Amino acid sequence: MPIIKHKQFIQAPVVVCFDLARNIDIHIKTTAKTNEKAVDGVTQGLLEEGDTVTWEATHFGIKQRLTAKVTQMEKPAVFVDIMVKGAFSSFTHIHQFVEEKNGTLMIDTFEYKSPFGPIGIIADKLFLEKYMTDFIISRAKELKRIAENPK
Repeated sequence: MPIIKHKQFIQAPVVVCFDLARNIDIHIKTTAKTNEKAVDGVTQGLLEEGDTVTWEATHFGIKQRLTAKVTQMEKPAVFVDIMVKGAFSSFTHIHQFVEEKNGTLMIDTFEYKSPFGPIGIIADKLFLEKYMTDFIISRAKELKRIAENPK
């Protein structure tokens, strides 16, 4: 089961970073490359513990839907979402926010299990783990850009 961990320092207060990371509208902006949109559950505003959201996006040229549920939230330090329906066999995404002297350290830990048993393991090694790592890094950089350059 691959585990992707990415750390991103952001020169913004921890509360700002936490709220941006759980904001549906900001999520859509930070995932524009995959045309993500919220189509069911919470479709705008801030996610709270117990909320579900169904995302529709295009990955590998295929339109897909994935439903995630926020299972834990400790404001403004951590929230956890898990997949309840979608292309993976499972995933857990832990979003952590650590207040530092000049900003916030945002830590994403994404653990997933690919479908299709041995074929999924091969897909992880060939392309999926890199694709998911790049996706998480890209989103973190966009969150940083938005947090550090408020309009």
